[in-house]
Amino acid sequence: MKTIKLYEGQFHEWIVFGRDPDKPSKIIDTNQFLIKTKHEAILLDPGGIELFSSMLASVVHFLPVDQITHLFASHQDPDIISSLGLWDKTLPHATLHAPWIWEGFLRHYGCNNITYSSIPDEGETLKFDGLELQFIPAHYMHSSGNFCVYDPISKILFSGDIGGGLNSLEDPMFVENFEAHIPQIKTFHQRWMPSERAKDKWLKRVRKLDIKYMCPQHGSIYEGDDVQKFLNWLDDLEVGTGLRV
Repeated sequence: MKTIKLYEGQFHEWIVFGRDPDKPSKIIDTNQFLIKTKHEAILLDPGGIELFSSMLASVVHFLPVDQITHLFASHQDPDIISSLGLWDKTLPHATLHAPWIWEGFLRHYGCNNITYSSIPDEGETLKFDGLELQFIPAHYMHSSGNFCVYDPISKILFSGDIGGGLNSLEDPMFVENFEAHIPQIKTFHQRWMPSERAKDKWLKRVRKLDIKYMCPQHGSIYEGDDVQKFLNWLDDLEVGTGLRV
């Protein structure tokens, strides 16, 4: 599995894991993110059950596994959190932060030891080891209960499925040419994002943020000017119920 240190500051680091060559060929490629402080860490959308062994092997290169005190699931889909039952056995003292609306569904993956911390619809701030992460509402983008994560220090927005694309293992981890990248993301957003109104509300929220990197859970990472290019492109795109199919 490819690993990239996205950010390293005085107090914390961001590490991305993806493009796993050992994943089954018919399983969609996903990006997983680790935010590591001196004493604690959080995994964002830690992946499907088929990636657990690769993720665990990759993570322990950066920290002892029991240093992971928090998990985050942006929504309920199996590609991001069906590994929960295995993490539940590996990290019995951790806390899972996820939308309140999906608790009864997520527990089907296995959540006997990990503490479930329900995120309210309006979002909240998670504070640990001197770090503050903002859970930003992204409802119906594409899940009816969905959140992004914003780190104001590194200026990184973890955007979940928003910005995601159907990429191959050979594709770069960062967007290199936005116009060339559009074919990889257009259908994904038109069909998986159901609501024009939800899209507009999300755009108004994130345009207020200072974003250096926008990190989707699929596809390539947007950096610098490409963040605004994506936001402007999404603003003009008809999605979901706005389509004539």
